[in-house]
Parts: sequence; C-alpha cells; structure tokens
Amino acid sequence: MRCAERKRGNVKMKLGIQSVGAYLPYRYLTRAALSAAWGGKRGKGEKSVADVDEDSVTMAVEAAMGCFRFFRREELDGLYFASTTGPYSEKLHSALIAVACDLEDNKIYTADFAASTRAGTNALRSALDAAGAVPGRSILVTAADARNGFPKSPQESGFGDGAAAVVIGGGEGLMAQIDYVTSVNEEINDYWRNAGEPYTRHAEGRFCDEEGYLREMTLVLKKLFQETGLDPKDFDRVVLAAQNEKLQQKAAAKAGFVPEQLVDTLLLNAGDTGAAQALLGLVNALEQARPGERILLADYGSGATAMVLTVCEGVAALHKRRQISRYLASRTELDSYARFLSWRGIAPAEPGGAFKLPASTAQTWREQNINIRLHGSVCKKCGAALYPVSRVCDACGSKDEYDEFRASDHICKLYTFSVDQYAGRSDDPLIIQAVAEDPTGSRIYTIMTDFVRDEVAVGMDVEFTFRRMHELGDFPNYFWKLRPLRREEG
Repeated sequence: MRCAERKRGNVKMKLGIQSVGAYLPYRYLTRAALSAAWGGKRGKGEKSVADVDEDSVTMAVEAAMGCFRFFRREELDGLYFASTTGPYSEKLHSALIAVACDLEDNKIYTADFAASTRAGTNALRSALDAAGAVPGRSILVTAADARNGFPKSPQESGFGDGAAAVVIGGGEGLMAQIDYVTSVNEEINDYWRNAGEPYTRHAEGRFCDEEGYLREMTLVLKKLFQETGLDPKDFDRVVLAAQNEKLQQKAAAKAGFVPEQLVDTLLLNAGDTGAAQALLGLVNALEQARPGERILLADYGSGATAMVLTVCEGVAALHKRRQISRYLASRTELDSYARFLSWRGIAPAEPGGAFKLPASTAQTWREQNINIRLHGSVCKKCGAALYPVSRVCDACGSKDEYDEFRASDHICKLYTFSVDQYAGRSDDPLIIQAVAEDPTGSRIYTIMTDFVRDEVAVGMDVEFTFRRMHELGDFPNYFWKLRPLRREEG
C-alpha cells in the first residue's frame, strides 16, 4: 500500500508516467487458421506472432524506442526488463537492452523481473519506489513476452507476442500521475512453466479461473476500494489483464464495473501477451484518454496488483502519435501454421547454412558500440560520416579524429538492395540485402525484414529494428535490420 507522492522539502513531488511506447510484431496468425489446422471450431480474432528473428529482448527494445519520442534517453537512470521468456537463464537481459537503447553504461542501473505474468507491473512498482526515493530519478520499464502453449491447446491460440514500455519519474509534464498502488500475494499452481520446458502448463480450468484469477482480482480490487475510499463508478477507464475476454468481463462485472469502462488489452487481435499485457492495456488507455480522467490498472500472477492513475496534461502528446493503432494497421497475416511451428522451434524445418563461423565473445564485446548501439563515426576534420566506426577517415585520411553518432533512431532512405531467393532459412528462404543512406550521409549495409517483396523500392523510407541474427557461439547474436516504417511516420 502506498501513495505515489514524495515530499521534497515542503513540496509534494508528483510521481507517474513520463513517456510510453508499445510494440506489436508485423506478423499475426488468425485463430481461424489455427482452428482449421486441427479441425476445430472456427476461432475469432488473431494472435500476434514474433518473427523468426524476434524474441522478448528485441520486442522490448522496440517498445523502449517508442518512449524516446517524448523523453530524452540521456535523462534515464535505470532500465527494468520484465518477461517470462527471456532467452537467457543466466545473464542480464536489461543490460543488453540498455546498450541497444544506447544508454550510458556508467549511469544506468539495470534489473530483470521474471517468473510471473505480473512481472511488468512488479517492475513498474519497483521503478516507482526507485523514482520516489531519489528526486529527479527516471526509470524505463519495458515488458515483453513470446510464450508457447501446447499445440492445439487454448493457450496456443490465446497467447500472443508483444511489448510495452513506460518511463517512471517525477515532476511536471507527466502523462499520468500514479496516485495509489496496492497488492495481494497468493501461492497457487494455476499456470506455470518448469525450468527448461517450452510450454506453459495449467491446472483444471475452473480451478484456475475461480480460485486463481477471479479470487485474487476480486481481493485486490476490494482492498484498493477500502484503502482509497473510491468505488467502481469513480473510474473512467479500467485496464484488467486477463487470460481471455470472457474471464476479463466476468472479473469486471464481479467488481462492479460496466462494459463501457473496460479498456481493450488487445486479447482479441493480439492475444494474451503475458508480462506485457497490463502495460499494453495501460498504453492503449493513455492513447485514448483525456486530462483529468481516472484509470484503474489491475494485473494478475501469483497474486494481484492494482493501481490508480490520474491522466495529466502531458498525455496530449500521444493523441497524434498513437503506436498501438499504427502497429495494428501495419501488420500482415502469417498464412502458414507450419511456418509458425518451425519459427517457434516446435516442429523445426531443415536448418539453413548461411552462417558457419562461431561468434567470438571478445569481439562481440569489443564491437558492441557498432553492432548493438549502431554507432558510426563523423570525422572532426572534414565532416565525413562513416559506418561502422572507422579510426581512419575514408575521405581525408585523418586518424582517430572523430565523434560517434547513433543511427538506430534515424529514418533513412533505401539506397540499393538485392534479392536472394535461397539465402535464408528453409522455412523463410527469401533474403533482401540492403544499403540504407542515413541522414548523416553514411551508408549502412544490413538485411531487410517485415517487408512485402513487391513494395521494396530504392528511395523508400526505412527505419532500423533490433533483431536476432543467429545463435552461433551458443548465445543469441543481435544486430540491426531495416524495415519499412512502422514505429513512426517519416
């Protein structure tokens, strides 16, 4: 239980959301296609599907990049990553994400939150504590998940992939003030995944719903109402994370909310995005909200957390730059269930052979400014811009006289490209190798992703997206690819 204000002298400092970002993958799979694959009843809606080169780390980077539309990354003091599907069992994902976001190593504090679908709001609450403890501190919370359900199970069609991010801090210009937070704890085996297993398991359905989700959500909401003196009619928008729409609506009715108050957490057209769902719902609420509105956010997983937010004037910045509707409008259908199974490693196709040499851990570490931060160099003498960072200027020959620049958040022009029909994986063989011309004048060679082949053309606007390249060296190797604009307009 806590109020999200801290005293600074005799003045109360407001704490809340300074910026937000979201991400939904380019691909989606219809539930009708999933049903047809198993001869079942026709399902409704779609589930977001991470591409073969995406995981919870790359999606978290995408969502975090959205936050930098409204908040300077140089002002961040910490980065928290929340997920149940991080690629590493022993390694800090938030450290990698911080470098991909080009944050300062000597300033940023990083931490991971895992093992629960409530990890996103757990991280948010911890960020609130950190921001409140030291005036002026700002923490980026990014949550992402890409969970697998057993083939043919309700979880396979219900789970979806996605990410969201919020910057938590204090002061004026907030998008929303966080007024109150409370939680309840519960030890229950309703949904779980054992170490090393690919699929989420669950107990009997009625037990999961009644003794798990509905019981804990009812408890935390009653607790919130008792502690704040508020009641259901005091809220303009209500964000309830849930496994499915039916359960979400049942929890809302049980708490006394009416359907008009419920905010879409994208269960129908993206799916249950796990640790990211509550934050995605919150971003969706803020993208529609007006100053003065009151929002309730509730999340579930081994207990429940609920919080009260008041929308502030800063939310106006979102209204013409809504990411969720933009991502939903710029997707394409994955029309092959077999390819989905292969991409997830459930029924792998014949492996490709594009890469043979294992990655060097030492070289990966030495070149992280080039490969993960996507830095180039600008010559101090002649102004020539080059990628990758070059100690010797190609234009004037000066040595070690350069400044580094960040290319990852630039919108570029496609300078040239070539199409190879057979260079990729056996389940996704077409590769477009491309050169982008950066606004600095440098040219950057990489690969394209999330494209429609016939729409790729020289001169088109493209942006960089952080992606997984391969796993040689027994660890995921990441780099930046190009794609047609999805995060922002040109």
